[in-house]
Amino acid sequence: MKKLLTVIALATAALALPLHAQTTATTATAAPAEKKAEPTAQQTKMGSCSTEFKATGKPGAERQAFMKECLKKESDAKTAQQNKMKTCSVDFKKTGKPGAERQAFMKECLSK
Repeated sequence: MKKLLTVIALATAALALPLHAQTTATTATAAPAEKKAEPTAQQTKMGSCSTEFKATGKPGAERQAFMKECLKKESDAKTAQQNKMKTCSVDFKKTGKPGAERQAFMKECLSK
């Protein structure tokens, strides 16, 4: 009787082990695919600046300075647009017009 129980226990363990290993392997391979996300704006900027640097053919020692200037250019353009938005918003508040007319005012102001 003890031998029969031992054989049954070993057979059950032997059958359960491959099933558990297969489930673990499936979970481990599926997890990294789900974690991939779209690149952030900063990562996109870095990629485009890196591509521009490679096109210049300059040596790698100049890369840091190039990347600094390239990333600064893009952030300066964004800052200029933000400043223009602030100025137009302040101008709109001075007019005393209702908020419903803001969109048309901002469109005209930003196109100048």
